[in-house]
Amino acid sequence: MSTSMMTDEVPAALDGQRLDRIVALMGDISRSDAAAAIAAGGVIVDGGAASSGKVRLTEGQVVSLDPATFPQVELPRADSSVEFGVVHEDDHVIVVDKPAGLVVHPGAGNLTGTLANGLLARFPDIEGVGDPMRPGIVHRLDAGSSGLLVVARTNHAAEYLIDQFADHTCTRRYEALVWGVPDAPHGIIDAPLGRNRNDPLKMAVVAHGKYARTDYRVIGTYSEPAVVSRLECRLETGRTHQIRVHLASINHPLVGDPVYGQRRPDLGVQRPFLHAAELAFNHPGSEERVTFHSPLASDLQAWLDAAVA
Repeated sequence: MSTSMMTDEVPAALDGQRLDRIVALMGDISRSDAAAAIAAGGVIVDGGAASSGKVRLTEGQVVSLDPATFPQVELPRADSSVEFGVVHEDDHVIVVDKPAGLVVHPGAGNLTGTLANGLLARFPDIEGVGDPMRPGIVHRLDAGSSGLLVVARTNHAAEYLIDQFADHTCTRRYEALVWGVPDAPHGIIDAPLGRNRNDPLKMAVVAHGKYARTDYRVIGTYSEPAVVSRLECRLETGRTHQIRVHLASINHPLVGDPVYGQRRPDLGVQRPFLHAAELAFNHPGSEERVTFHSPLASDLQAWLDAAVA
């Protein structure tokens, strides 16, 4: 077994599910690759090697995966056709301005045309930094979100940045547009997140999920074409779909969100109205605090310009 084992407990949402499906979700691999990893002895359940992907697990069981036993796939190739902005680059980091619709790194169902492919074309030195399938990537943005993302150019920088994200010392500010007007102009949503019991591909507020905290502030309201509010959101944690799920949980889902939007009309917004506008961290070279900003993406700004306050 390798030293980079991935370990997690089976969440309530996956109670009663087959092991191969759980492994596929944990490892972000296909079901067939999950079955191959199990057959290769790379999956441990409650301390013992799993022999079949057909066994069904219960909530709370502990599953460990050895990524070294995942079937070898072709590493990301450089692709100069992938378009993205760069707001800063030096010998240690690259700060990217990601457009909406661009997947950050290859995974099940998205093997090419990702930000990682584009980065390899423009910055070939990141090859070999961190996870070979995710060179230089230390955090993510949802495919539908736009805005700032920091990429490491050295393994030292990757470790330094990952530690900051784990310690919640990076500052991330997002701009969002939500349905309705929150009762309080400023609030904190402190609610644990985990997989949705009814749909494990979605996230939800769950009793025994991972700690998650979102600070929001209303910075504008609009009356036409609907009553909506513009929010500034700051993350203390960075769970998958955190802002989208937290705001939906207080009945103010993001405009344009096809997953957590509660079946409301998109108002002409073709993706979740969410933009990573500010990113601050301690620089891995100088150790000084650095802050970067990104103006609201043009499609979102155009919508606001046409709306009536």
